Amino acid sequence: MKVIAILDNLRSVYNVGSIFRTANAVGIEKIYLCGTTPTPLDKKGERRKDFAKVALGAEDTVLWEYVESTFECIQKLKKENYYVIALEQSEGSTDYKKVNVEGKGEIAFIVGNEVDGIEKEVLAQSDVIAEIPMIGTKESLNVTIAFGIAIYSILGI
Repeated sequence: MKVIAILDNLRSVYNVGSIFRTANAVGIEKIYLCGTTPTPLDKKGERRKDFAKVALGAEDTVLWEYVESTFECIQKLKKENYYVIALEQSEGSTDYKKVNVEGKGEIAFIVGNEVDGIEKEVLAQSDVIAEIPMIGTKESLNVTIAFGIAIYSILGI
């Protein structure tokens, strides 16, 4: 099973670096960094020290590509028969523990901006919206924690 991740307009370089480490741990083949999402390289093409401090080398083992538009990235992947799972709190979402990827082949996980979540037009392109139920008083988890919980559970690792 081929698994990739799509990061939709994340703000924090630390969150992105942490997601790279988790991606390495679960065998994700590639990460698409979309919109405002920080990349492992700065504007001069040099390695970002703040990124490397969190990713701890995962940026060297997980392929990545910057794509300006998350929507266009998803459209391309849908044409390549990816089953797209958005990790988001949304009307019509499915409990992440009930998402079944058996027989789906190629899987793409999308995580969104730490404040605004995944863009609505991107959610509309998803095959399923997976939500982690919140029991406490906070309405959401940090994006890196949510990504780790969901990917391990959904992939059955």
